[in-house]
Amino acid sequence: MQETYPRPARTILEAQVALARQGISPGSIDGVWGQSTRLAVLAFQEREGLSRTGELDEPTRARLLLERPAITTHVVDPDDFLGLQALAPTWAGKAQQPALEHETLLERLAERTKASPGLLQRLNPEVDWDRLRAGAVVRVPDAACPAPAGPAAYLVIRLSEKWVRAYDAGGRLLAHFPCSIAARAEKRPVGRMEIVTVAENPNYTFDPAMFPESEEGRALGRKLILPPGPNNPVGSAWIGLSLPGYGIHGTPHPERIGRTESHGCFRLTNWDAAHLLRLVRVGMPVEVEP
Repeated sequence: MQETYPRPARTILEAQVALARQGISPGSIDGVWGQSTRLAVLAFQEREGLSRTGELDEPTRARLLLERPAITTHVVDPDDFLGLQALAPTWAGKAQQPALEHETLLERLAERTKASPGLLQRLNPEVDWDRLRAGAVVRVPDAACPAPAGPAAYLVIRLSEKWVRAYDAGGRLLAHFPCSIAARAEKRPVGRMEIVTVAENPNYTFDPAMFPESEEGRALGRKLILPPGPNNPVGSAWIGLSLPGYGIHGTPHPERIGRTESHGCFRLTNWDAAHLLRLVRVGMPVEVEP
């Protein structure tokens, strides 16, 4: 039977895709209900003026529409394999690599489609990801969202709920992203800051002083410059804040977003950091709430 669109999202997977298309990120799309999806639903309900239940209740489903199927197909292209390389296990080894690219095709396609690798494996149970070649067809989420209509006016970071949100000058929600925050409470700043730098595909300075737990860092006793790439420690985007050493950035580990584990910065998935980069500007205010 032919589906008719638009129609309400019926499943958790469809809801995650519908939210992601609107710039309201559920984190890695995996078809599983969790805290990041609940926070995204709350953000959608707030923006739409619905009761903030945090659940996919009937009023929310009626407003959360799919304009096209949630799943599409991707034909594997030779370019999909460019630059794939094993990631060195040490800081010194990473500093010697030409780039910190994806290691596998599964990792690359998962990141490009905002999905968890596990979801892609479930959508394609017959696929041997280690043997895929150009021309193969795989099923992936269709979670692309349009380019922002314009820049945001300000950002809000809420530590207790672990999210970053962008608003326009009228206070309307433009985008929502789950984030990770500092593991240590004293590393969680509260108050007003400003954006002082923005960088796409940044390199990363490994400073042993910032990683006292690293035996390798203690032995090195010097800083290292790591090349850009999605597996760079700050991922594919860096938004520096006016508090020295703090920023909003991507991560090579999207599945860990929403946890309390960073050294102080605010981590987003690489795709969310790239989206946020298109909304911000130097001088933009950032309010960090408890």
